[in-house]
Amino acid sequence: MKWVTRSHIHVDRVACPWLIRRFIDSDAQFVFVPKSQVLVAAEREGALSFDSPGARYHHDGDLCTFSVLIREFGLTDKALLRLAKVVNAADTGHLEQDPLACGFEAIAVGFGVRYPDDAINLHKQFEVYDALYAWCRLETMKEPA
Repeated sequence: MKWVTRSHIHVDRVACPWLIRRFIDSDAQFVFVPKSQVLVAAEREGALSFDSPGARYHHDGDLCTFSVLIREFGLTDKALLRLAKVVNAADTGHLEQDPLACGFEAIAVGFGVRYPDDAINLHKQFEVYDALYAWCRLETMKEPA
């Protein structure tokens, strides 16, 4: 399936493709377009739109699109839910809500500067998300049942 979102990816627009590829659609393809073209491109491409005003999947109240996708696809993995706390805090500007959010935001900015090409940036940051997810798995195993 094709998915389309805004170009110049940042926290949520990296987290969502990572989530989609790892947990929803391993063959997903991503298209990045200017904000004003997301809905037009989604219709033209027969794609699902995300993280853009009017998109099929977008922020809902205090939830960023990553958290909305987790909810909409019924994902319950504890490590993924822990990761969602970090992503949500970093993406919504509520850095105080998670101790990792500030660093995660800084990493996203740094990758954006180093890799302005969205496809390359996305590819490079998947490693960061894989590593954070692995850490989240370890952390959630420590929690009492």
